[in-house]
Amino acid sequence: MTDIRLAKRDKFLKAVDASPVLMGILNVTPDSFSDGGSYKTDEEIVARAIQMSQEGAAIVDVGAESTRPGATPVSQEDELRRLAPVLGSICEDVPVAVSIDTYKSTVARVAAEQGAAVINDIWGLQRDPEMASVVAGTGSAVIAMHNRETIDPELDIIEDILRFFELSLQIARKAGIPDHHVILDPGMGFGKTFEQNYAILAKLGRLAEFGRPILLGLSRKRMIGRALTNETDSRLIGTISANALGLANGARILRVHDVSEHADALRIFCAMENAQ
Repeated sequence: MTDIRLAKRDKFLKAVDASPVLMGILNVTPDSFSDGGSYKTDEEIVARAIQMSQEGAAIVDVGAESTRPGATPVSQEDELRRLAPVLGSICEDVPVAVSIDTYKSTVARVAAEQGAAVINDIWGLQRDPEMASVVAGTGSAVIAMHNRETIDPELDIIEDILRFFELSLQIARKAGIPDHHVILDPGMGFGKTFEQNYAILAKLGRLAEFGRPILLGLSRKRMIGRALTNETDSRLIGTISANALGLANGARILRVHDVSEHADALRIFCAMENAQ
């Protein structure tokens, strides 16, 4: 399993270097803001993961705790209980890399043992002091996301993200995580105002100074709904439009619910890029 897991890690990182890619979102939760409770059986969960890889996802991101605003925190025992019936099968049956969306080092370690090749940490290695050592010790790649406890409308959000990422990269290097295993995520919707989210989208290129791929995760989020004044299930066109802007400004990974539709949009973007 380890050799296969690391081969999937390397294939994913190589794909990101070559061209923008898609990350499919798979929440095994009852309360995630968009797809919580969507799957009735373990078989449906695994089938959806396989389907996303067939539709064009270069990686499938599995989460067992909702991190939407106002969500009830989940213990690591409950998180592991939700993952236990499905994660190993997903990692075995899906031909692409699997990432685990968690900020708990124990969950990350177990997930890596089950075959997850990437750790997606919404606190950028800065919440759980053992997370960086788990990432390094398992040879996983890591997505370090910017986050804030509170919203500050007066904050220069880009400068705050830059400072946050500097610290995340310091922690990663100290733990022995290679730079080329690190992906950065500005954390759209996490501790940010509506205006700050769109400022990040407009100035995404500023984050290129770190030389690491940028992941953009805004699929169906409130920033889309507020701009369009619609509900979660009616945000596909808005999400694709915002992600297209993100690609133009340097995003390399789009974290999305709607893989097939974004695969079409990505083909159009890549056709334009290749023609230049």
